[in-house]
Amino acid sequence: MSAYEKLLPDTLDGSKPFWDACRRHELTIQECLECGHRRWPIGPACTHCLSTDFSWVGVAGTGEVWSWITYHQAFNSAWAADVPYNVALIRMDEGHTMISNIVGVTPDEIRIGQRVEVLFEDVTDEASVPKFRPVKP
Repeated sequence: MSAYEKLLPDTLDGSKPFWDACRRHELTIQECLECGHRRWPIGPACTHCLSTDFSWVGVAGTGEVWSWITYHQAFNSAWAADVPYNVALIRMDEGHTMISNIVGVTPDEIRIGQRVEVLFEDVTDEASVPKFRPVKP
């Protein structure tokens, strides 16, 4: 595997279980053990009932493009070779949203409402990043 020059996940915020699941090619979110509310982004307390008791649960990894933008300028030199690249807001089927990239298509092929599914890019031996690709009809 070649050297990965982009930022790697910082797990000091409590996200280590999420990134560990990504390494296993599983997508997870937090679920409150008091009220069942699922939340993303993660946090120390439920955004619905404020309970601090939660578990990590697997999600399907499917959703639709809610919004997206194409970057034509790299704001960090590590992404210069990727220009133009997209950053998308994905509305997951479970109701939460995630920010990621849509891969396997050119920027002009991305559409609002387009169905997507997760895939994992193994960027190092210890880290995998969730990205999305269009679902084939």
